[in-house]
Amino acid sequence: MEIMNDTIAAIATALSDSGIGIVRISGDQALEIADSILRTKSGKRFISSAKSHTIHYGFVVENKDEPKSMKILDEVMVSIFHAPKSYTKEDVVEINCHGGVLVTKKVLE
Repeated sequence: MEIMNDTIAAIATALSDSGIGIVRISGDQALEIADSILRTKSGKRFISSAKSHTIHYGFVVENKDEPKSMKILDEVMVSIFHAPKSYTKEDVVEINCHGGVLVTKKVLE
């Protein structure tokens, strides 16, 4: 039996008008992917240095490869869980963003 080690991202809450939407990333590349789109208020990456089972305040950004034109997509709270001490036994990042269909889909994107 072949074991697959894909990293997946999905919306973990109902896709509807709501106060909060959660996007979950799970797998070997979860921390790397999250670190590429999340920044502190000063624009620094923070996921790769975060301890397991912690929650952090930050921003999901667009144009992440162009710091001078970086655009904030949403203000978020981010939970970090390192393998194997997570629900999936993999690295997991949960992004708690503002709810609603449009914002939640953009964060997932």
